[in-house]
Amino acid sequence: MFDSIPDLRRDVVDSVRRALAEDVGSGDITAGLIPDSKLANARVITRDNCVVCGQLWVDEVFRQLDPGVDVQWSVKDGDRVQANTELFSLRGKAASLLTGERTALNFLQLLSGTATTSRHYADLVEGTNVKLLDTRKTIPGLRTAQKYAVSCGGCYNHRIGLFDAYLIKENHIEACGGITAAVTTAKTNAPGKPVEVEVENLNDLQEALAAGADIIMLDNFPLELLKQAVAITNGKSSLEASGGITDANLRSVAQTGVDFISLGVLTKNLQSVDLSLRLF
Repeated sequence: MFDSIPDLRRDVVDSVRRALAEDVGSGDITAGLIPDSKLANARVITRDNCVVCGQLWVDEVFRQLDPGVDVQWSVKDGDRVQANTELFSLRGKAASLLTGERTALNFLQLLSGTATTSRHYADLVEGTNVKLLDTRKTIPGLRTAQKYAVSCGGCYNHRIGLFDAYLIKENHIEACGGITAAVTTAKTNAPGKPVEVEVENLNDLQEALAAGADIIMLDNFPLELLKQAVAITNGKSSLEASGGITDANLRSVAQTGVDFISLGVLTKNLQSVDLSLRLF
């Protein structure tokens, strides 16, 4: 849908810088016990089956902390791996490896968790034509990171934020004086920006179609109404189902013929992957 993630590399650098400042602060006093000349090897494994995501962030942690650390990956982002798989190894100053450990693993466990959740849902609709979309229900400061992870898991990105596309919801419609007024103003204010409108019934759908909405979000429509909406729309606008979507009904919703299904669960209800780093 809106799959270009702007300035991902810059976001990686900035988020790693903030994370290291948060964790290391004025210096790692425990790692300071280790002689500077002490070299070590380390390996990181996953204790869970997962989809890997976070290589850019791990690499950046050690680049900022100590460019002399050598990071060697055994997998790549998007790979499905089994528990006890080695993900990457490290070689460098022992103090640097241990100082960077938690920050690197925090990024990797979170983003791999996001990618793994996304893969789970992508698998549930495999063979259909629907695209599963993420939402803005992300961890503050890590939106582009999580949206990248969603794509690694086989799902797709909705808008990045409030700036790159319109999503005119119930309260916007009320404040603007109706669907037609909102869509007309949107197209005047920012020609070329996608205009999506949330509707709650078939009458609203008809108005959104007449107003020229590019995408229409069908909010909490039951299956029969979703099918009717697809028939009424007949390709004149893209349709996105949202609300009330569960593992049990996801595939049925996909089979109604909607173009997209948005799922807040991709980024807000994730389970981080259990990782382990050991020196050797």
